[in-house]
Amino acid sequence: MNVRTATPPNSIRIAIIDDHPLFREGIVEALMGADGIEVVGEGATAADAVAIARERNPDVMVLDLRLPGGGVSAAANIACACPKVRIVALTASEDEEDVVSALKAGVRGYILKGSTGDEVIETARAIFQGDCYVAPTLAARLLIKKGNAINAVVTDNQCDLTACEEKVFALVAQGKSNKEVARSLKCTERTIKHHMTNIMQKLNVRNRVQAALKFRPAA
Repeated sequence: MNVRTATPPNSIRIAIIDDHPLFREGIVEALMGADGIEVVGEGATAADAVAIARERNPDVMVLDLRLPGGGVSAAANIACACPKVRIVALTASEDEEDVVSALKAGVRGYILKGSTGDEVIETARAIFQGDCYVAPTLAARLLIKKGNAINAVVTDNQCDLTACEEKVFALVAQGKSNKEVARSLKCTERTIKHHMTNIMQKLNVRNRVQAALKFRPAA
């Protein structure tokens, strides 16, 4: 378990946990070259992840799910013991069940190891700002597998969405970004973000994929 020394103040403090040294070093180098980011810890196991979360209290932890000791269990432990640490899963797994398990464990972002350094950086920044993110192709595939339909309605025991919110979510369920949804509905991206915030609050979920899992296909 390596600990990096502090750099500029007011930066996003990030820890990287991956058991492949060359891959981990590549991500570390990409992050250290970005403005406003400080790498505060590195590890290779689930135990490292929990220890770094407790000892270094990073703002964001980038975590491989396939860690010795279990990445998902580490995420669940951190979410319970260190709720201010926002976790991004950076993994090779495209399995829908892994996505669901990670989100239930408290992961706030899910991206694949084929992502570029810039994509990792932008995801970490978005998660730090309070957003949640799952790679759109994975989100769309998960929704199709769960319901095999794009149009969705809230189940009877869920809070009602407005007609506008249902239109927004039907497009989000296709894996469209907020910008693409805004373009389709001829409104601003800010408006779409507002609708998504309302949807997630009504359904008492942390991100759009968790919200989607509370939907069922229209009859």
